[in-house]
Amino acid sequence: MAEDTEPAVDHDSAADVGHDLEGRTTAPMSEFPTGNAGLGFVVLLVGLAVAFVLPLALTL
Repeated sequence: MAEDTEPAVDHDSAADVGHDLEGRTTAPMSEFPTGNAGLGFVVLLVGLAVAFVLPLALTL
């Protein structure tokens, strides 16, 4: 019969091994050039055109 004990906890995670936790930032906090935002907007427009305008045009 198995003993009722607490499961083993692995404290060796990637979050605390070899990383500088004080100076680390996440992507939304990072700066980015305005050109990247413009390129993302163009990609959004092309995607919307392919998803909605092209099928609508083919059904007419």
